[in-house]
Amino acid sequence: MSVHKRLIQVFIGLLFILLCLQGCKDAQDSPLETTPVSFSKEGELQVFNADTDSVRVALDIEFAQTEYEIQTGLMYRKTMAEKQGMLFIFQEEAPHSFYMKNTLIPLDIIFIDKDLKIVNIQKDARPLSESGIPSAGPVQYVLEINAGLSERWKLVPGDQIQYEKIP
Repeated sequence: MSVHKRLIQVFIGLLFILLCLQGCKDAQDSPLETTPVSFSKEGELQVFNADTDSVRVALDIEFAQTEYEIQTGLMYRKTMAEKQGMLFIFQEEAPHSFYMKNTLIPLDIIFIDKDLKIVNIQKDARPLSESGIPSAGPVQYVLEINAGLSERWKLVPGDQIQYEKIP
């Protein structure tokens, strides 16, 4: 093979490598396309004062019932409106623990027993933390709302919830 043909082959090979590297660089520079997770009203929930039976607050809620929904919860959400929340519904009452992995907004986590009474409230759960946040006893429901709202609405253990799914 002549030197001239060999130089052309090397040049073509180098050109091919440069084009491949440029394609890889372009792929790395383009941001990943992600679909924002937005609130979808699936029901309504009210919290009643344990002492007076009056309504403390009414919320629009999403439900987390399947294993995937329970594991994902409010992960990757950037915001949630004041009168919105997510209600986790477990098959049976048991001690449960939550964490804030991949959760971008601070939350108040409200643990609720099978009789729909608040057992305990974890206020201001820190975003992105993988520390466990346990219930103070057996619970069947957990309500997540924006941090600070349980204090503002004066929610306390013993208060009761009522919820309904909308068609």
